[in-house]
Amino acid sequence: MAKNQPRKGLGRGLSALMADVEPLAPTDQSPPTRVDAKVPIDRLRPNPDQPRKTFTEEQLSDLSNSVREKGIIQPLIVRRIPGDSLEYEIVAGERRWRAAQRAQIHEVPVIIRDYSDAEVLEIAIIENIQRADLNPVEEAAGYRQLMDRFGHTQEKMAEALGKSRSHIANLLRLLTLPDEVLGYLQRGELTAGHARALVTLDDPVAAAREILKKGLSVREAESLGKPKKKKAPKVTPEKDADTRALEGDLSAALGGMRVTLDHPNDQGAGTVTIKYKSLEELDDLCARLSGTG
Repeated sequence: MAKNQPRKGLGRGLSALMADVEPLAPTDQSPPTRVDAKVPIDRLRPNPDQPRKTFTEEQLSDLSNSVREKGIIQPLIVRRIPGDSLEYEIVAGERRWRAAQRAQIHEVPVIIRDYSDAEVLEIAIIENIQRADLNPVEEAAGYRQLMDRFGHTQEKMAEALGKSRSHIANLLRLLTLPDEVLGYLQRGELTAGHARALVTLDDPVAAAREILKKGLSVREAESLGKPKKKKAPKVTPEKDADTRALEGDLSAALGGMRVTLDHPNDQGAGTVTIKYKSLEELDDLCARLSGTG
């Protein structure tokens, strides 16, 4: 069966594969899609390699209400299970199948196709990506499956999926994060931007907890791994003996007030700093400088 077939993979062209599942979100004005059969829901089995692992209660509830009211507008894509002529594996539409169960609908419309394992996985990933249903971890895991099981390269996937190679590479790097961090990402507590900032850190778990505790932005998260720059200590050049002697003479002439001379360049320019300890010393200084003291 499929596992023994030669790998078609992305070579067939994803546009051809996805022609069976478009439009993904039909409206009331959409033309009806041809249906091969109506199949009892208990004869359908979910795809074990489905990249989408998270089905939220809110999403399923909303969809089941819609299915109960309007029925299944878009048929499911299925393939026959080897050795069983009555049961089918879901290629695209598992969430609709789950919603139909909740709505107590006993059979659903299907389109039956003879897809290879690679094509099944490709369609499942693309359908969810186009619907924006996958969280970053699920999307990355789908790409990893395509690479590990079917030998697809990042470049080939980027071309076929309409994604940039950097997008795929960045997502794949997220899979190196610890399970705790991936859990935050799957639940939407951290964004993909936050997670990317944690990939190169020695302790991404501690950093993730700090981000959540303090509500850090992505930019702030990116600074967690950067060492803080230390200010270089200010080096004061040592003064020559003539300068120190002149400071002493001026200090004695001003009644012991501290005098500092600073002439850092060779042009002769500089500053004279006189420090006083009280208002009385300031009055005395003013008197000396004005010639009245």
